[in-house]
Amino acid sequence: MTIKPIDGNKSKKQFLDLPRFLYKDDENWISPLDTDIENIFNPDKNTFFQHGKCTRWILEDDNGQAIGRIAAFINNKKAHLYDLPTGGIGFFECINDIQAANLLFNEAKTWLQNQGMEAMDGPINFGENDSYWGLLVEGFTPPSYGMNYNFPYYLDLFKGYGFEKAYEQITNHLAVRKPFPERFTKIATWVANKPGYTFEHFSKKNADKYVNDLMEIYNDAWKDFDNFVPVKKETLLESFKKMELIMDEQLIWFAYLNGEPASFVVVIPDANQMIKDFNGKLGIIEKLKFVYKRWVGVNRMRAIVMGTKAAYQKHGLESALFIKLKEYVLPKNQYDELELSWVGDFNDKMLALHEATGATFGKRHFTMRKLF
Repeated sequence: MTIKPIDGNKSKKQFLDLPRFLYKDDENWISPLDTDIENIFNPDKNTFFQHGKCTRWILEDDNGQAIGRIAAFINNKKAHLYDLPTGGIGFFECINDIQAANLLFNEAKTWLQNQGMEAMDGPINFGENDSYWGLLVEGFTPPSYGMNYNFPYYLDLFKGYGFEKAYEQITNHLAVRKPFPERFTKIATWVANKPGYTFEHFSKKNADKYVNDLMEIYNDAWKDFDNFVPVKKETLLESFKKMELIMDEQLIWFAYLNGEPASFVVVIPDANQMIKDFNGKLGIIEKLKFVYKRWVGVNRMRAIVMGTKAAYQKHGLESALFIKLKEYVLPKNQYDELELSWVGDFNDKMLALHEATGATFGKRHFTMRKLF
């Protein structure tokens, strides 16, 4: 076996084609778009290069067939917030061979050590944690857009190298047509009608205002969590730009108290239902198919992120936002499921909210950590 850095069009193609080779007989796997993956490794497209660095490799067998891949990266904003300087690895794919996996892990580890790192988390993304984050260990069903999917044996490969679970990521599923529990509805309706509370959905015409509101809420809501780094406006603008093609303005809601931004939820139609037959490609034919499928609509949504300012986290605003969503979604008679993904096992408040809605378990991912 030979490990090589990605250094040209041929190796880039190998990096993109490998999952298609590995998962060709797996009916659940849905290929991410090649452009989405390549943009992560493009300094002109990924703002994380402004405060980090990244590299990647491909592993070949003696016949020149790609049998594994991995990327390693350092986010300088987060790397030194841990007890030990910690880098990341991701986009790991490999045949079921511990030797092959160890070669990939070793290459990434060596590179990270040379950059001063003493530990690595993976599989994670060189970007925000709403996409390509975590090792799937339970719930091997078709993934929603941006969610990691992998073979069950990957957990053994990670453990075999010495990775241990750092935390769990829970994804729950909410049946759209099923009524909310009575207590949840009662609280949500009471909150929605309280004086001073107002609710608005996102508007592309006023995108700048809503991006600012989201940034204000998000950075306040998450400030007390370990290793939190405030999100920047340029990062949010980039995220909304990526969502623009599939975005439904009335699936993104904000709550205000006397005009002050207090809470939000961002939900998008599941683009994977639109691109599952594209095999990662986005040529003219695929674009036409995408437009048609976007017009026809899909039956699953994904809640990417939600947050509430610390001062308002016991006001029931999240419940009211779910009511506002349902008031829009139910009459459309289109959506069957809302995927609530993902919540860390350290986030008791959000897990309690999921339970209160009547959501049921969907998937479990692990973020793994290897100490050098």
